[in-house]
Amino acid sequence: MSRYIIEKDKLIENIELVKKKAEVPVIGVVKGNGYGFGLKEFASVLKENGIETFAVTEVDDIEELRSVVGNLDILVMRSTCIDEEAELIANNNCIATIGSVNAAKVMSECAKKLGKAVKCHLKIDTGMGRYGFMPSEVKEAISCYDLEGLDFCGIYTHFSSAFTNTALTKAQLVLFKDTVEQIKNSGKDIGLLHASNSPALFNADGVELDAVRIGSAFTGRLITRESTGLNRLGSLEAEVIEIKTVPKGYSIGYNGLFTTARETKLAIVPIGHYDGFGISKQKESADFHGILSAAKKYAKKEHLQVIINGKGYNVIGEIGLSHTAVDVTGSDVKVGDIAKVDISPLMVNPRIKRIYK
Repeated sequence: MSRYIIEKDKLIENIELVKKKAEVPVIGVVKGNGYGFGLKEFASVLKENGIETFAVTEVDDIEELRSVVGNLDILVMRSTCIDEEAELIANNNCIATIGSVNAAKVMSECAKKLGKAVKCHLKIDTGMGRYGFMPSEVKEAISCYDLEGLDFCGIYTHFSSAFTNTALTKAQLVLFKDTVEQIKNSGKDIGLLHASNSPALFNADGVELDAVRIGSAFTGRLITRESTGLNRLGSLEAEVIEIKTVPKGYSIGYNGLFTTARETKLAIVPIGHYDGFGISKQKESADFHGILSAAKKYAKKEHLQVIINGKGYNVIGEIGLSHTAVDVTGSDVKVGDIAKVDISPLMVNPRIKRIYK
């Protein structure tokens, strides 16, 4: 049975490195099933190690996250005009994102219906093109502060290209600060300012503001121009369940696209597309130049590899839904040996068990 392994001690090292790098409060982003690390498990480790504010994008995650973090703040990074979503956000005492006048009106009506004030962060769109008021709509944004039941306690934006474009990131920051200044000059209390995500924190200087939002940096799987010192975490593993030897000229896998050039010893590993193996690039780059490297590898059709007993062996034939054949010719690989594959946690089927060691 396959499982996804996360080394807890190295995750804690990453958390401490991020906190030291940021020098401001860290908002732990646990969207996407905790960046593939398991929402509840991931949030628990973050909470145990000093993270006091959390963020998600999906309203379906709110109640599960609330069960882990108790009364700590949860920011829902989703500007919504759906009544049911607004009510779920408000009922769970989360911080709502307000990115349009319509979203503000929906949340205001919800707050009045529930007889409570809802904490809100205003979202400014400085170039991502999704949620948020454009800087040209600053007057509309300011008008939301006067709606009943909305308690604005922060403002944020999201950088679109912090992985690769520092100049654009800095330009977005300037635009954000200018917009915030206009809101401040109108007499509104701006509250907490935050803009930096993981790639911005490690690629650009001076983006921290009052807090940073960090998710992928905790996993150590982050595209940066320079080494971060973060531990790269997560591997999918399972036992070798079968060993067989096939003759030269034998077809392996669906469609018979691979034919052995010699007598070949195969290890059969119960990992496949269902688990997330082979459905996307297998490695996030540890540095900026890794993007080009990945493209070159794809062009050359280099083999995916499975690590068994510390050594890499090539996958041969088409990867199946739940099985992969590995060429272990000349090795002493045997049934029961642990096979590991490097795969982004975001690509791992959420039903696969996450194990923290």
